[in-house]
Amino acid sequence: MLRNREFRQFAILYFLIAIIAVIVGFVMNKEAGILAMLFSIAFGAAFFAFTKTRYKKIAEISNKIDLVLHNAEQLYIGESDEGELSILHSEITKMTSHIREQNEGLKKEKEHLADSLADIAHQLRTPLTSVNLILSLSANEPDEAKRKAFLREAEELLVRMDWLLTSLLKISRLDAGIVVFQREQIEINQLIRDATRPFLISMELHNIDLQIDVPKGILLQGDAGWLSEAIQNILKNCMESTGDNGKIEIICTDTPLFIQIIIHDNGKGFEADDLPCLFDRFYRGKNSNATGYGIGLALCKIIVTRQGGTITGKNHPRGGAEFILRFPK
Repeated sequence: MLRNREFRQFAILYFLIAIIAVIVGFVMNKEAGILAMLFSIAFGAAFFAFTKTRYKKIAEISNKIDLVLHNAEQLYIGESDEGELSILHSEITKMTSHIREQNEGLKKEKEHLADSLADIAHQLRTPLTSVNLILSLSANEPDEAKRKAFLREAEELLVRMDWLLTSLLKISRLDAGIVVFQREQIEINQLIRDATRPFLISMELHNIDLQIDVPKGILLQGDAGWLSEAIQNILKNCMESTGDNGKIEIICTDTPLFIQIIIHDNGKGFEADDLPCLFDRFYRGKNSNATGYGIGLALCKIIVTRQGGTITGKNHPRGGAEFILRFPK
């Protein structure tokens, strides 16, 4: 307490005032001097005791703050009487709760990052191993036709790896919060046309029937580029599911409450156990023959939900998978 400069200055000032008051009292008469001296001693003792108690409480709070800085798992700051210390107690309690929540969030983020890095390494290791094996086989293959087939297979794997890395980069940007979605008027019919255009040749080669039922004039507020990305990821999933000679339908309806986009394929649909995890990152389903990386639908959900929409996936009553995107008005 005496190390506090302000307290020392106040104590010196108080003693000077007390000495002057006692001297003036004795100058007036003896009784006044004795009364002034007793009053000064009593007031000084009371102030010293009160200040000592106050500094003790402040020291306790300081120790508890030090525990917070050293990541104490359990920390309790008791109640205090009304006044400045009570306010300080309250603010420190809020601070500790906020810091604890931040620490928990950081811990979960670190665990998620570690899991994600392990998943990414696993996802990349498989196609890389396949590419190395294919290149080794092609180097020792005398048949020109077989060598070209090996190279085409390696090229396909490299294209898929490029898509995986691009998608992971997009998810990382979205997770980091550095993507700013535009808010612009989007004509849904044009959005669907733009999203399906890159797949038209592939659909024709695989004889996939694409049917679009999207009335013109339906407008949506959002980011056209990112929404197109989301729709393309769904279409990619549908094309892999339906295979050759399949069928994909895109239907848009405008209701008083929301705009709805339904994308339906006539593939095998989903296993019942897979439905709750469709949009989980790196989830590939119970089917051991699944060829996806579990990235596309996860990216799709982030894009849609960040723009105020919802997305669900289920099995269509007539068979196949059905994705429903809704954007409230």
